[in-house]
Amino acid sequence: MSPAGGAPITLLIADDHPVVRDGLSGMFAADPAFEVVGQAADGAEAVRMAGSLRPDVVLMDLRMPGMDGVTAIAELARTGSTARVLVLTTYDSDSYVLPAIEAGATGYLLKDAPRDELLRAVRAAANREAVLSPAVAARLMNRVRSPGPGLLSRRESEVLKWVAAGATNREVAARLLISEATVKTHLLNVYGKLGVSDRAAAVAEGFNRGLLTPRKSPHRGDPPGPQALPPR
Repeated sequence: MSPAGGAPITLLIADDHPVVRDGLSGMFAADPAFEVVGQAADGAEAVRMAGSLRPDVVLMDLRMPGMDGVTAIAELARTGSTARVLVLTTYDSDSYVLPAIEAGATGYLLKDAPRDELLRAVRAAANREAVLSPAVAARLMNRVRSPGPGLLSRRESEVLKWVAAGATNREVAARLLISEATVKTHLLNVYGKLGVSDRAAAVAEGFNRGLLTPRKSPHRGDPPGPQALPPR
């Protein structure tokens, strides 16, 4: 039953794989309690369609070309969308789970979830209830119990290290193979967690908290010193 008191729960499905979109659409179409009102192939399209279609719930994949899922979730929140976002992805690592929830996701499920579990999750999300797969819930509980140096997610730490090395957002995006918009989202998360408002303060606070350490010699895969960056 939908929040509207009997009307079907309206859904927007955002995933870059047509087969996945069609499969999910078919599954929900078989249940009269749901109505799929649209399909989006990337985050930017999901944001546009959510604005015009006003679905109850957006099923959001995370890794998509162009605007990724986390950036789309943050953009939906920024624009005041009333849709509840339920992440449906294959990834359950901290670098995906935490940014998605921080950006405003109502729930987080994995694509191997059984059909009944997914239907229940969409109903719960439409009723403004938080929904987490067991694996994700366990990961978050472990993070709360042992926050320590895990204040920042792995990706947020990588972004901060590149910023400390003097990289621009464009350079960070190129090195980490993500969009500039995603870099900005990670930086905003870093600012919030460290209680700062700009790049310089984030770097300073990173050193103060031991999240950044001066390097005497580079390690393979780590950000180099500023002198190794190309001129801008």
